[in-house]
Amino acid sequence: MPRPRSTALSPAPASSEQAGASTGPVRLGPGAKAALAPAAVEVRAGFWSTRREVNARVSLPQGPELLESAGNLHNLRLAAGSVEGEFRGAYPFVDTDIYKWLEAASWQLAQQPDSEMELEVDRIVALVAGAQRPDGYLNTWFQLVKGGERYKDLRWGHELYCAGHLIQAAVAHHRATGRPHLLDVARAFADHIDSVFGLPGSGKEIDGIDGHPEVETALVELYRETGERRYLDLAGYFVDRFGHGLLGGEAYCQDRVPLREADTVEGHAVRQLYLLAAAADLATETGDAELRAAGERLWQAMTATKTHLTGGLGAHHDEEDFGDPYELPNERAYCETCAAIASVQWSWRLALLTGEARYSDLIERTLYNGFLAGVSLDGERWLYVNPLQVRDGHTDPGGDQSARRTRWFRCACCPPNVMRLLASLEHYLASGDEQGLQIHQFTTGHYSYGEMSVRAETDYPWHGTIALTVEDTPDRPWTLSLRVPQWCREFRVRVAELTYDQTDAPVEDGWLRLERTWARGDSVVLELVLEPRLTGADPRVDAVRGCAAIERGPLVYCLEQVDVPGGGLDDIVLDPTRPLAVKHRPDLLGGVTTVVAAGYRRRLADDGSWWPYRAPVPDAAPTGDSVELTAIPYYAWANRQDGGMRVWLPTS
Repeated sequence: MPRPRSTALSPAPASSEQAGASTGPVRLGPGAKAALAPAAVEVRAGFWSTRREVNARVSLPQGPELLESAGNLHNLRLAAGSVEGEFRGAYPFVDTDIYKWLEAASWQLAQQPDSEMELEVDRIVALVAGAQRPDGYLNTWFQLVKGGERYKDLRWGHELYCAGHLIQAAVAHHRATGRPHLLDVARAFADHIDSVFGLPGSGKEIDGIDGHPEVETALVELYRETGERRYLDLAGYFVDRFGHGLLGGEAYCQDRVPLREADTVEGHAVRQLYLLAAAADLATETGDAELRAAGERLWQAMTATKTHLTGGLGAHHDEEDFGDPYELPNERAYCETCAAIASVQWSWRLALLTGEARYSDLIERTLYNGFLAGVSLDGERWLYVNPLQVRDGHTDPGGDQSARRTRWFRCACCPPNVMRLLASLEHYLASGDEQGLQIHQFTTGHYSYGEMSVRAETDYPWHGTIALTVEDTPDRPWTLSLRVPQWCREFRVRVAELTYDQTDAPVEDGWLRLERTWARGDSVVLELVLEPRLTGADPRVDAVRGCAAIERGPLVYCLEQVDVPGGGLDDIVLDPTRPLAVKHRPDLLGGVTTVVAAGYRRRLADDGSWWPYRAPVPDAAPTGDSVELTAIPYYAWANRQDGGMRVWLPTS
């Protein structure tokens, strides 16, 4: 039976280690085995403040209108019986667009009151509640299109996937507002699922899993919010049933091999990463060493062999999957925006579980590049896929796989997913433990955990200086830990009157740890040297052999056709022997630092061939005219005019 809708719920008690922790997507349970807990952060100015302001002012307010025009909200009314008509939408998971928007709006309301947005949230929560069946079930596709049948198509039906996003929205809404209304709906659905799914011999009707993992990590968070252990146990059941052939044994849906035995990531990238996020959550709450080891092993395999320079994931448009090791194409890279978001979610959980900085290194790379490219600078247009090259004369297919920014998609999973990550971004920036405060990502703002707090000022990522001031401190020694990014080869740190560099302030596992008895007003200045650099790829990556990419700090750069004299990029060659120069352009793309490089436009001798292949003879060697190349941050591409783009540049 579903829970009575009038039951008021209280969050599970926070552990003592979480005093001063953030309100965000991960709240550790009282017995969690994590090394770190999320700290509270306020982003007050700078790079991420601008992106979040656009999200709050432009993207989020458009959500209800877009959900209305696409038919998502109409379907809820239809399921509730308050209107007549036909189901609108092409997919069984269209409800999740609503839930992700509700989650994003809830995180936004937790930080900044907005009466209009609050009214929209209340209105849509009421629509969701009205569409739910008396036994807790809720999925408009199956209620309206499939005549009420349930769990007959776990491979493609996405019923549990939809439930997962509903639960995450409900947890966010409860944490942000304290109101039980949406959480009551989510618990009723979770209770229904718990009554249906289980191992053979458990008395449950179905031994099965969803083709798209998502409900698993949501159930862990529902356990954390309510203290009900059975939600955690249900999540564990689902995670461990993948890989046992319940969905036909396909790698596409993580059913080829049990997660505990897997040696690499495979199949649909978003599905794999959501499942791994759940495994990290379970390892955190239960202390399961085998699940933790599997997560660390698979993360290492992914970053070493299947991750693009931008942090993007997914080699194939077909089946949206990872592809083979070192199969990292450029113009055919899929790199779905949702996969970048899932990568951040998984890496953050591993960072908390292990305390290791390498996971936040990948978060930084992904946030500034593979993720942020997914939304336009004005917050109104989106990329579903994020290639690393668009060729001259590219014929765009349009739709969800377009290399041109789009107002909305038929499969609109990415836009509200971007909204919810930007709205909750503060949650992913810092952590704390009994020893001190750890700053994972740099922004102007305020970081706090328990009795410890610091104020930060920085113009990162354009400049590498991060100035910190201690605002609150206990009367005992504690450690302020600063992540020194993996890309950084030279830094200096000044603590009060003392200055150190990397030779006498060693970095351990990515952390610069500063321990002392701090006083209010104590200052720390970290200077990360930001020099533009050329990056090469592993020689096993055939697609970029003989190429280099331009990076500066955490940013990957690209060329756009609009910035190249004469237009066209396919014949451009980078001269790696010439120095790179930095030029800040406040007038360009909202204010960016560009990197200027030397190159030339290649000319091939005409040998009369009627096809594009030529023998490698000396008179066919490339020659050309010198050209100055202006590279912009990858996240800012496709914001001016359509045309070519490339990250990896030939050097010969």
